Amino acid sequence: MKQRGFRVRLLPLVIAGMLAAGPVSSGAAEASDKARAPDVTRQMEKGPATGKGAPQARAEAERNRIVDESIAALAETNRALRALDANRTDEALEHLALAIGKLELVVAMDPKASLAPVDVQMITYDLVADVDSVKKAVKEAEELLEDGKVQEARSLLSTLASEIVVRVVNIPLGTYPEAIKAVVPLIKDGRIKEAKAALSDALATLVVVDHVIPLPILRAEQALEQARALAAKKDRSAREDEKLAALLDEARDQLALGEALGYGTRDRYEPLYETIEQIRKHTAHKGTEEGLFDTLRKKFEALREKL
Repeated sequence: MKQRGFRVRLLPLVIAGMLAAGPVSSGAAEASDKARAPDVTRQMEKGPATGKGAPQARAEAERNRIVDESIAALAETNRALRALDANRTDEALEHLALAIGKLELVVAMDPKASLAPVDVQMITYDLVADVDSVKKAVKEAEELLEDGKVQEARSLLSTLASEIVVRVVNIPLGTYPEAIKAVVPLIKDGRIKEAKAALSDALATLVVVDHVIPLPILRAEQALEQARALAAKKDRSAREDEKLAALLDEARDQLALGEALGYGTRDRYEPLYETIEQIRKHTAHKGTEEGLFDTLRKKFEALREKL
């Protein structure tokens, strides 16, 4: 899984609308009085379900609280801005005090953290294509670029993705808390217009990090897990042998699609192709080859680390 990080500046009114309106289809942060972290955020933070001991359970509870406090801090900041719009300065200061307190708690709970998650979205780009058509599209894009037709090439290349994007919106802890604190003296001095501008700027400096999971690689792994279960059977029927061979073909095809789409270079895929072929040869003679599947799993882990 690879990560793409970037800083965004969103229009203050967009941020305000996101937080004031509650949940929307885009997955915007909840800003009710009982603002809670989205379940998918918790799941991503915790990772796969495993047996949990007391230390792990405490760590997970702490991470969940960090997310909750971060969301609440963002909501309080937005409430402060709305209070300033209504010229309710005392109320705005109260909301800012709550926001500052929550952010200080987040920093105290995890001093090394630079980002605090407040929203998560999952976006799927599922390309229906085979390897040959992808290669043809890539070649066409290269020709367009050579001809200086950059926008046409860009439009074509934008379709060449097959992935799940877990997009996490974060508060930048290195700058956001101080920006909020700097608004307080502006309000006390009666410089409301400047305070609103500074608060809007703070609300607009969220950081978005994309965690990209290539679908072809995910599907190849799923096919191989099914193949592993079949290969473990010593008394496979002829129909099961056919299904096993088909699953190995599917895994290889999906890997080839991932390679064609640029999720890693040929040298990263070659070890996987080789191991799949070894499994094919051994299972053709009723072998189970559990060790080869273990090797293959490690090679998938190596591929994911490099993406």
